[in-house]
Amino acid sequence: MNAIAYTEYPKEPVVLDNLSVKFMKQSKFIPLSVTDNTLEIVMADPSDFYTVDTLKLSYGLRVKTCKGKVEDILDAIDRLYGSGSQSLEMIIEEADKDIDEISSVDVEDADHLRDLASEAPIIRLVNRLIFNAAEQRASDIHLEPFEKELKVRYRIDGVLHDVESPPTRLQAAIISRIKIMAKLDIAERRLPQDGRIKLKIADREIDFRVSTIPTLFGESLVMRILDRETLVLNFEKLGFPEDILSQYFDLISQPYGMILVTGPTGSGKTSTLYTTLARINSSENKIITLEDPVEYQLGGVNQIQVNPKIGLGFANGLRSIVRQDPDIILVGEIRDKETAEIAIQSALTGHLLFSTLHTNDAAGAISRLLDMGVENFLLSSTLLGILAQRLVRVICPACKKEKQPEEKLLKSMKLPLQELTGVRFYTGEGCEECRHTGFKGRVAIFEFLPVDTDIRKEIIARSSTEKIKSVAIKKGGTTLRQDGWRKVKAGVTTISEVLRVTLAE
Repeated sequence: MNAIAYTEYPKEPVVLDNLSVKFMKQSKFIPLSVTDNTLEIVMADPSDFYTVDTLKLSYGLRVKTCKGKVEDILDAIDRLYGSGSQSLEMIIEEADKDIDEISSVDVEDADHLRDLASEAPIIRLVNRLIFNAAEQRASDIHLEPFEKELKVRYRIDGVLHDVESPPTRLQAAIISRIKIMAKLDIAERRLPQDGRIKLKIADREIDFRVSTIPTLFGESLVMRILDRETLVLNFEKLGFPEDILSQYFDLISQPYGMILVTGPTGSGKTSTLYTTLARINSSENKIITLEDPVEYQLGGVNQIQVNPKIGLGFANGLRSIVRQDPDIILVGEIRDKETAEIAIQSALTGHLLFSTLHTNDAAGAISRLLDMGVENFLLSSTLLGILAQRLVRVICPACKKEKQPEEKLLKSMKLPLQELTGVRFYTGEGCEECRHTGFKGRVAIFEFLPVDTDIRKEIIARSSTEKIKSVAIKKGGTTLRQDGWRKVKAGVTTISEVLRVTLAE
């Protein structure tokens, strides 16, 4: 008997008197329909006669069974009968109906706003927005006020998606509710604020970083979702190719020196560095990190959060760390000349130091540090290697199918004809599994620049980014786009994804 597709499950709950959610979960079944005197159910094990007989006796109906996947059944029970039983649309309607006075609220009245933000419909609405985002594997929730709407968007696999938006008259109460949860000042709406929320969602401890800024039509609020369960501490799963991985392992086993990871915000730099620290963490090494903020807690690692308000920045925090006798140091980001100089001094005095920079490619990190005013001879003697990375979306395995890309996309990759011979291209059609996006999850593409004698000469000569890059490529280096092409050939991602995150070469 073939399992029925999740799309055939009911959109609304089939109501039966005294039907216990606990019984459905234990017996792994869900009603599909009741017609005449036949109850149709989908169950994980259609040969479970005990459950079938219990339903026959309880409702006096004939029971027809279909086979379903366990995960689909449990998901449908939650969606239709459990915590997910009320759709966001229903909750918004309820909140809109129950809180009539919001339209006349004076948004300057903080006490009134606090009362409204504590009303059950607003609490339920905010909880649902957060629950849905966590369920859909979103990394961020954006609430953006405009003249005629409050726009709500989730960032899933690096791309923003619109979701059902509440009416603008609920805006002040919703923002205030989240600010109360993050212990922010709801009376202050003229200045940006930052806070944190810790919640338990479906037995998972999830942290939310909350940031607000004032805009023309009210406060814009972004919640960054930090779910430790989504942190992958595995180099292969991150997307490291074997050739880069073996070179990188040689690098991180060095006793001292500086290793940099570069890329824009949200390119997976933190995951790479945490995976690196997890690999080299041992009882013989003392590891101290200085981060802004500490996103995930790592066992056996001393993690410090910078706090500029009290004068604990990267530069003076790094000075103090060196006096703590560490073997390995992670500095969240090199933002200025002072931090760069102290980082280099730390690497020179027998520490293995990791940090990040926001540059377009690996070679660009050298130019950036030299532009900051770092001495070229110091940089050439401390820098061990630079890893640049981006994240591309992975084709959904459930709806993956072969499809030839458009000619102009192939031309944009600027590949020789022999490279295209015999390559099979894939795309995701879109299904329930990937929420009709065609993609599920992300993987990194990498560019690795080991600093050897030739690169050191270029650093001493203060060569341009282009010159350093061409030297690296002549020695067999792989660019971001080339690693992306390898993942296209392996059927992991699409050409359009690689073009989306990489610059033309």
